[in-house]
Amino acid sequence: MKRILFACLASLYLLAGCNTVEGVGKDIQKGGEKIEDAAKKK
Repeated sequence: MKRILFACLASLYLLAGCNTVEGVGKDIQKGGEKIEDAAKKK
């Protein structure tokens, strides 16, 4: 359930925060880094 909620929140963040293709790439990269950090903690 937490993973689904995280995925929904992450997608909303990505959609709301980017205005250009470059912005989308940066947002996706930041999201990937957050996921990677969370995986390292477990």
